[in-house]
Amino acid sequence: MAERARTRSGERSVNGADPVLVEIVEGTLASVEKEVETAIARTARSPMIRDAHDFRAGIHDVRLRKLTGRSYSALVQPVVRDFPVAGMNPGDVFFHNDVYLSEGGIGHLPDLCVTVPVFHDGAVVAFVQAFGHHDDIGGAVPGSMPSHARSVFEEGLMVPPIKLWDRGVPNRAALTIMTRNSRMPDSLAGDLDAECSACLMGARRLGELFDRYGREAVEDCFDAIISKTTETFRRELLARIPEGTHVWEDYAEHDGVDEPRLHTQRMTLTVDHSAEVPLVIDFTGTSPQAKGPINHAGDYADGVFLKKWLAPILRNLAETPERMAELDVNEGVVPLIEMRFPEKGTLLTPIFPAPTNARTFVILRLLGVLAGVLAKATGGRMPADQETIRYTGVYGDDAGGTPYLMREVLGGGSGGRWYADGEDTIHVVPDSRNIPVEFAESRWPFRVERLGLAQDSGGPGLYRGGLGYDKHLRMLRDASFMSIADRSILSCWGVNGGRAGRPFVVEIEGREMEGLVDDSPVRAGEVIRVRTTGGGGWGSPLERDPALVAADVRDGKVSAEGARDDYGVVLHGSRDDLRVDAEATALRRAELRALLPARAPFFDRGPGFPSLSGGLPYAEVDFM
Repeated sequence: MAERARTRSGERSVNGADPVLVEIVEGTLASVEKEVETAIARTARSPMIRDAHDFRAGIHDVRLRKLTGRSYSALVQPVVRDFPVAGMNPGDVFFHNDVYLSEGGIGHLPDLCVTVPVFHDGAVVAFVQAFGHHDDIGGAVPGSMPSHARSVFEEGLMVPPIKLWDRGVPNRAALTIMTRNSRMPDSLAGDLDAECSACLMGARRLGELFDRYGREAVEDCFDAIISKTTETFRRELLARIPEGTHVWEDYAEHDGVDEPRLHTQRMTLTVDHSAEVPLVIDFTGTSPQAKGPINHAGDYADGVFLKKWLAPILRNLAETPERMAELDVNEGVVPLIEMRFPEKGTLLTPIFPAPTNARTFVILRLLGVLAGVLAKATGGRMPADQETIRYTGVYGDDAGGTPYLMREVLGGGSGGRWYADGEDTIHVVPDSRNIPVEFAESRWPFRVERLGLAQDSGGPGLYRGGLGYDKHLRMLRDASFMSIADRSILSCWGVNGGRAGRPFVVEIEGREMEGLVDDSPVRAGEVIRVRTTGGGGWGSPLERDPALVAADVRDGKVSAEGARDDYGVVLHGSRDDLRVDAEATALRRAELRALLPARAPFFDRGPGFPSLSGGLPYAEVDFM
């Protein structure tokens, strides 16, 4: 064990690290991570990176452990696998985007990852890393996300770990190959330069920390930071899950190739508080890999990426929402979770070269599967289902004949919680945002005629699901529409009596689009109407305070028809002077309660589920 750091009084702390220095180091790590992300946002060129903020940064120690928890990040494992630490030099920058050679840290080819080693006294002591979703890396369609891909070779240029900068000198040949394969070469070059420069800056900042306090003291602090997370999660969060085995599953609805069907993601959670590893997550029962691009290569490096990806859901078990917001996720969660994967050839264990560009249909659905299985285990003390990432956009030529690509990641509603309504138009990717209307209209040939909340999209409940977006684009030139989106048939589920939210819908002049679209033509003058998903509701809507329902109607979040049909609340008067008819409301709620089944499932999946399940209104695992 490393020699313990001395406190300012000269005494050694009992846990191996000076507690004051631990706070300093932890704050410095968070500051460096934030500074790296800020530098990228200010210097990148593409709207996806600069404006939508679809990128992340992270700091890892020389043992490849993730130290920061504000944001998720990729992995350093594939870099050190191919480039031993002993051969690294100051000024080196490593690059990769190969899904199958990333140890599970990269989900699809547009996510380009750069890694910079941090040096102290001539030795590598840490790593600064960033990865972001770039405009285009080649492949069959603009944006490198072909919705009907049958092979990863259709999705773009694959780059295994390479040395992109050598001792501060960029590898021009590699950069030329990558930009030559991109439809947006200037954006790609600018974004990569931003990420490399920001990570090199972050490495210098982190090196100063080691210079100031010494390697041994700083690494003791790293150990303390990670250990604190391990013990906090074990003591405050995992202790709230009853021991035993709990099972649930959810589904992706289509893969872009086959007809829509239920692509199962099944999770068996076993909890044993006396075990060294108290949580075992078994994915046996997950469907075979899809022909289309919804697969996720998650079974590498013992699933270490998925452990950190799923762990934020556990924060919902915190005693209060305020405490939940204080908890970060770093490598400390890894020793608490064991992942058990089915054999090769499933949605989570695809075999190269299975396509993966729409892997959000699986990896984001897994967040909901864990939330669902924990809801069963805890009697509902988890939020209902939330929105997932969807990419929508248009591409074509502008008035000058120059090709353009507008792609946006619109958010949706989060699920109702046992203590509050869901949030409207949030995004599951930290710090991501929609593209500002003024910027979009000045850059691309369309007008934004509406950007507001999608009325009635949130699942009804004692605590209502959050609302999705309602956005209308009027095209000024002929173009092509593209979409990578699920929840266009299935809905975000409600829990504990709460109802499902409304699904994702896109219409072009009355023509309803599928969730996976590459090149649907849009004529000048036509309007694209996008409504994103609403979160599921929590608890029975017939128990919601009628005054809150009336407030939702006044705010335009719920229609008067929705108030009557979903909540059993009868209102009179104009929108500005609504009054609850107490007697009529009591009668209406009695009528709706009489229609409820004697034995209701714990989860409500919405009206789309029977269309894919052979008519079954719910799954076998939906009952408590």
